[in-house]
Amino acid sequence: MKTINRFFFVYIISNFIVVHFLLAQPGIKTQWTEDGNGYYDVSEEQLVEVKLLDPNHPSTFLDRAALTPQDSSAPLHVKQFVLSADRQKVLLFTNTKRVWRYETRGDYWIYDRNKKELTQLGKSLPSSSLMFAKLSPDGTSVAYVSKHNIYVEDLAAHHISQLTTDGTDRIINGTFDWVYEEEFGCRDGFRWSSDGKHIAYWKIDARSIRNYLMLNTTDSTYSFTIPVEYPKAGQNPSACFIYVVDVKTKENKKMAIPGDPVQHYIPRMEWTPDGQSLIIQQLNRRQQESNIMLCQATNGEAKTIYHEQDQAWIDIKARWNDDDPSGWEWIDNGKAFLWISEKDGWRHIYKIDLTGKETLLTKGNYDIIGLDLIDVSNQRIYFSASPDNATQKYLYQVSLKGGNAHRLTPANQAGTHSYQISPNGKLAEHEFSSSSAYSAGEVVSLPNHQQRLPATVQRDLPAGIPKPEFFKITTVDGVEMDGWMVKPNAFDPTKKYPVVFYVYGEPAGQTVTDTYGTGFNRLYEGNMADDGYIYISVENRGAPAPKGSAWRKAIYRNIGTINIRDQAMAAKEILKWNFVDAERIAVWGWSGGGSSTLNLLFQYPEIYKTGIAVAAVGNQLMYDNIYQERYMGVPPESEQDYIKGSPITYAKNLQGNLLYIHGTGDDNVHYQNAEMLINALVKYNKQFQLMSYPNRSHSITEGEGTSAHLSRLYTNYLKQHCPPGGK
Repeated sequence: MKTINRFFFVYIISNFIVVHFLLAQPGIKTQWTEDGNGYYDVSEEQLVEVKLLDPNHPSTFLDRAALTPQDSSAPLHVKQFVLSADRQKVLLFTNTKRVWRYETRGDYWIYDRNKKELTQLGKSLPSSSLMFAKLSPDGTSVAYVSKHNIYVEDLAAHHISQLTTDGTDRIINGTFDWVYEEEFGCRDGFRWSSDGKHIAYWKIDARSIRNYLMLNTTDSTYSFTIPVEYPKAGQNPSACFIYVVDVKTKENKKMAIPGDPVQHYIPRMEWTPDGQSLIIQQLNRRQQESNIMLCQATNGEAKTIYHEQDQAWIDIKARWNDDDPSGWEWIDNGKAFLWISEKDGWRHIYKIDLTGKETLLTKGNYDIIGLDLIDVSNQRIYFSASPDNATQKYLYQVSLKGGNAHRLTPANQAGTHSYQISPNGKLAEHEFSSSSAYSAGEVVSLPNHQQRLPATVQRDLPAGIPKPEFFKITTVDGVEMDGWMVKPNAFDPTKKYPVVFYVYGEPAGQTVTDTYGTGFNRLYEGNMADDGYIYISVENRGAPAPKGSAWRKAIYRNIGTINIRDQAMAAKEILKWNFVDAERIAVWGWSGGGSSTLNLLFQYPEIYKTGIAVAAVGNQLMYDNIYQERYMGVPPESEQDYIKGSPITYAKNLQGNLLYIHGTGDDNVHYQNAEMLINALVKYNKQFQLMSYPNRSHSITEGEGTSAHLSRLYTNYLKQHCPPGGK
């Protein structure tokens, strides 16, 4: 329900810019040069070394010939690569295939720079079946997953050892099931010990998880089903275990983690720096209690060193920058680590030692947004925050000993800033984005933020695209909300204009951000401002804005109620504006925003006259357990809250115009939501328009002509039922 929100904003920006930048897609780590002043990249079918201060003159690291297999005339198409610590071995990922959201399955090759030799790994295993290959710490072997089993291949004789043998479609070693990936960002499920003698890994037992069967009726004469293992809200999760396997003896030892393995989650696991223990985070099923444990690798004994509890939920995914909770932020020579918690009402950085003693490092009434770099040598932490404006983001630093944080981003660039900081903490590639301008490629020195290289991409909004106006509005409930508005290009304050509200409304994403592309509607064919629409979005309580945990967690067990009231009460205030036509009010959204659209149209029909809902959850009990139970509690205890917040409960109230759109191949928000909603609307003789896209996923992008068709459909419906222009 939240994947489309991330996808959507990336899509918006891509309509304006196409630029290489180090802030890469989730799961792809930057390969820095040894001195930290440059990075390695793929360019023109070769690997190159790029200096941050001289990016226009890359040097060849591996040329086309080195990347060309002996039986081929063309080099490998390298998707990702990893260098060994001594830079002499290069692990190459190619021929990739998508697993759920990302291309995490494919073929791996190793290039030995000393021997000048390119060799494929896992030759005896099925093509494009290898996942998450990692070099051993000494660079003599590679471990990887294939068909849910873990293998190790030595790089001298290329002998393959199978370390687990029980992997099936439901016993998953070294990676994760659908819901762990979707809701925790967990994909890579194994870790080498520092001495290379052991591998720690997750084992997921999904045998009790039922399949949701998607139906394909178009790709063959007879229809067939596509099974997706998918635990619905109220259904038990997969059992989760942590094992350690001895690479030499192949002995597998289960860690003695307390509690029912079906009623807990383990979203984070890593070796301690000494290689003797594992450190893990365990969440209870309600995701209200978090335990950090140390597990002795030799005997599996587990000991809790840190406990945290929250009356709503403990958010583990939004705390880490790259949508991947792997790794651990070690400091003090491995005797302590950094941890992020909302325990005092704000998202702060804490230092926790291995006895559980904690020290608050970022003091004050503000949220950190993400960790950017731990500069141990200079005793600094770089992090992003925006204490004064929840729509923006800036770079700050604080001492590793704690204290007052200092803003490093210049005061003259209001907006959203992102940084890729070199490991030595001296240089950073800087991206700036606001609602009216975008720049990328600037290199700055830190901590003084002095420009060392100007931006390679700079642009303002294209001609004819008006700049959004940001505003705040206070509802009758006393809730102050951020918003943006794009007025018509030929705006006349003496006339009244139709308003189109864009909404998301759930804890997975913000809509009101000061970023490039804000205010642009990718589904609209043409220009809304030219045609005479006012386009608005307001941010309700529950959105993950840096406004304190009370703001974010007000939505607990209230999805479909409190967020909907906030949106509607803000709309009521907006309807008081002299230039707004209260008879032409439309709302639209995708995924969680589609659910909000339905609820707004059904619960407040006196406000919203037209709605376009895409890929919506019509019945919250039909969504996955990790997401929905995190925010709504565990049924049957909280089942009435699910019913109270679900659009189908209010379908009988439809008075206006509804266009409902859904892909029948949506493995995220299943098409059954559409059919349940249809049944409810039919029951009460509510007329509406439906568009089902056969076999399209949650993004509705597959198939020739799909995006253009969707855009035309959206635009025509909006113009027909909410005509543009001032009156």
